[in-house]
Amino acid sequence: MEKHNLPLLIHGEVTHDHVDIFDREKRFLEEVMGQIIGKFPTLKIVMEHITTSDAADFVLSQGNHVAATITPQHLMLNRNHLLVGGIRPHLYCLPILKRESHQKVLLDVATSGNPKFFLGTDSAPHATHKKEAACGCAGCYSSEVALALYATAFDSVGKIDKLEGFASRFGAQFYGLELNSETVTLTKTPMQVPSAYPYFDGSTLTPLMAGETLPWSIKA
Repeated sequence: MEKHNLPLLIHGEVTHDHVDIFDREKRFLEEVMGQIIGKFPTLKIVMEHITTSDAADFVLSQGNHVAATITPQHLMLNRNHLLVGGIRPHLYCLPILKRESHQKVLLDVATSGNPKFFLGTDSAPHATHKKEAACGCAGCYSSEVALALYATAFDSVGKIDKLEGFASRFGAQFYGLELNSETVTLTKTPMQVPSAYPYFDGSTLTPLMAGETLPWSIKA
C-alpha cells in the first residue's frame, strides 16, 4: 500500500476481551499505530471515526500523511447521553461514545479548519428491532440528516464557517481527488428529524436524533 500510494483506512481499536471498551482506541494507538508508522513511515493513513482526545492528539503529532474522520454523534454526544437515565440503543455505536472531555476536543479539532480532520459518518442502517434488542447492533444511522447534524455541531461553537472545508474539501484533497463542482446549501431553518423510515420487510429504520428538531436543514 505504501509503495502504490494506497491509503490505509482503519478503525483503530484493539479487540481483546480483557481491554475495557472505553480504552480500546487509546490502547490501539499505544500498541499498534506506532508500529505501523515505524515500519511504513510514508504510508497514508486515515483513522476512521476517532472518538478520543488521544486520537486527535496523535493525528496532530504526525505528518500530513495521517488524517482522521469524525462522526456527527461523536461531536454532539458523549457517554452520558447513551447511559444516564436509561440506555439509549440508537446512540450505541463502535467506537463507543466517550467522556464529555473527549467530545469537546473532537469538536475543537473538527471546527479548527485543520485539513487533517474531515467528515466520516460511519452511518449504520440497522433495523429498529435489531437495535432495540437484548443484544443490540452497534451503529448510528445518520446519512439522511448528517449535514444538518454537523451544521448543528459546528454552529454550537460558532464555527459554521469551517463546515465546508470539513465536509467538502479536506477529504477529497487528502485522497488527491477533484473537488465536487456541485453544491448543497444549508439554511438555518428548523428541521424535525423523522422518528423512523420504512425499511426492509416491513421493518423500520430509526435515525440518529429521531424526532428531535435541528436548527439547520438542507435548502430544497
